[in-house]
Amino acid sequence: MISGFHNAQALSRSGCVVGVALVSLIFFATTGCKKQEIGARPIGQPVTIMPPLGLPLVPVPAANPPTAETIALGRLLFYDKRLSKDDTISCASCHMPTQGFADGAKVSLGVGGMHGVRNAPSVINAAYLPLQFWDGRAPSLEEQAAAPIANPVEMNQPHEVSVEKLAKDPHYVLLFNQAFGLGGVTFQRIENAIASFERTALSGNSAFDRYEYGGDKTALTPSQIHGLEIFTDPKRGNCAACHSINDKYALFTDGKAHNIGVGVGDADTFSDMGRFVETKVDSDRGAFVTPSLRNVARTAPYMHDGSSKTLKDVVDFYAGGGNSNPYLDKQIKKIELSAQDRRDLVAFLESLNGDYPANIGPPTEKVK
Repeated sequence: MISGFHNAQALSRSGCVVGVALVSLIFFATTGCKKQEIGARPIGQPVTIMPPLGLPLVPVPAANPPTAETIALGRLLFYDKRLSKDDTISCASCHMPTQGFADGAKVSLGVGGMHGVRNAPSVINAAYLPLQFWDGRAPSLEEQAAAPIANPVEMNQPHEVSVEKLAKDPHYVLLFNQAFGLGGVTFQRIENAIASFERTALSGNSAFDRYEYGGDKTALTPSQIHGLEIFTDPKRGNCAACHSINDKYALFTDGKAHNIGVGVGDADTFSDMGRFVETKVDSDRGAFVTPSLRNVARTAPYMHDGSSKTLKDVVDFYAGGGNSNPYLDKQIKKIELSAQDRRDLVAFLESLNGDYPANIGPPTEKVK
């Protein structure tokens, strides 16, 4: 439920989610604090979400520590179509396990076949992002989980209606009480549970990770190794300037918004103003949050508007220096890449496909 393909502002809600800075992360998430709903905090034993090879520890908000009960509940909710107005759309409708937890469409479809305006980003590794949605309008997974449910072109269901529908199911009431204590179904509990589940949606242990962090120098092909060299070389690909890598782990995102020249029209107009809609800062015009490149070969099409069909198209776009405009990020410049360089860079990107946890697909337990 991270699609955020509509431009609407983040929906207001009650509750407090405290951003926790993870030592060694290159960015820190902070959120505003409102009146805490009674019983919103989980009551079970907190669990440690163990990251796979190539990823750091998962940052977890103090107000919503993951437990086995909240994670399992969030998994059910993620796949439950009753969170949409006509019971046809779930979070997983736009974040499909078979599509790298994206949806394979240029832009996503909501209830009644309504079209959004942005491509659905993957849920995978979203736990590390300090800004959620392409425009960064939500500072936490909890706040992110709220918006698509009520968004009129996504799931189009008022929060109170979602609560009413789930509260009619005795099994759900039992699960909410087991996870959060007496009080049954509330919307903040829905948010917290979905966010806890999404924090387990991690993917690492790719061929790149085994090569870079696992000591297996046979894990990448010569073509992929050459592609990695181009990717990290500031004078050639310079991709790592925004899709970050360090000597301990690789998030393949700096968590910031950049204008890379996508969606620029005549007279330097933008089809989508991106981050500027939220910040009103002039330099944010046409800027969008850097997506992680992990599993990128599974999540075509690309860019915030789905305008690049293949990884080759993406590499060619960057090699050409993007589309010039007054707000183009200073890192975006025309680069000289041969046809073989470009093939090798694509081959490296394909090496970023990693493993998924066994328990993030559709649950075996069914709800009505």
